[in-house]
Amino acid sequence: MSRIKIVCTSTGCLDYAPEQYEEIKKKIDIIRIHMFFQGKEYLEGVGFDPADFYRIMENVKDVKGNLPHTGIPTHEEVAEVFERWIAAGYGKIIVIALSSYLGGTWNFIRLVAKEYQSKAEIVVVDAKITCFQEGQLALMAQEMVDRGYDVPEILQEIEWRKAHQEFLGVDEHLDYLILNGRLKGGKAFMGKAMNICPVVHFNHEGELTSLFSAIGPNNALKKAAAQLVQWIGDRKKEDYILYRTFTGKSLVERQQALEPKFEIVTNHPDVIMSCVTGINVGPWIVGYAYVPIRRPDEELPPVPIYYYEQTGKIAD
Repeated sequence: MSRIKIVCTSTGCLDYAPEQYEEIKKKIDIIRIHMFFQGKEYLEGVGFDPADFYRIMENVKDVKGNLPHTGIPTHEEVAEVFERWIAAGYGKIIVIALSSYLGGTWNFIRLVAKEYQSKAEIVVVDAKITCFQEGQLALMAQEMVDRGYDVPEILQEIEWRKAHQEFLGVDEHLDYLILNGRLKGGKAFMGKAMNICPVVHFNHEGELTSLFSAIGPNNALKKAAAQLVQWIGDRKKEDYILYRTFTGKSLVERQQALEPKFEIVTNHPDVIMSCVTGINVGPWIVGYAYVPIRRPDEELPPVPIYYYEQTGKIAD
């Protein structure tokens, strides 16, 4: 069987993943998103601490006049990754990319991958999410590579997890959601006027939506906690991963203070969110990442259609 290389976009937060992943993440390559802030260009994950980045964002007085933005990787950057691993003898590459709803990165990488179809089997996966849950898909894929699984089996596990994982967050201030066009018109005006805090959520199509809203951050945090408990249901703690995730930490203490009331117990270290995500939603969001672990009695989906579309293989 050909060697398999796992690649992830920088939004997967592997650069600042918890210490327990230190060794395995070294096996995963990263395609980096460009960021533009205060007149400078950065590659995500290179040369700065995300906590420092969010502290700077929190202290910007004129947000509209200093609105950061992002850019997709260049053709040369993506092609260099493929060429390097093909030259190193890898006949198969799986790229885990941030949700296609969040910009053109997934599609652009997929288009570049087509140029290498005759040289390697490359599959670009739309993670339908971002931040460390995206990175966890790459980590799971690497673990499966290490255990000898082939691409179709890895993709089946990825698709099962994508269909069952959940993220929800509370955004204390609406500035970045409004200025980036994610909250518009009357909703934006009323939200600012009434101190409305949205509880945002990635649906399973990969779109960041407002699940519901509340007056003030405390009420929003309570709604978020109640929804999380509903999602977990009676699933045993050993059958899921649960952790806090955030841009800035302005609401983390209040989030933690509510957890005993809702019997919420995290079982994984907190993980800061991708700076690319923070640029779009702002430095005042806290939330939960809920990642079920598939049990033996839970059936895998079929090999996804995109595997055949991207590789030219024919389904059995």
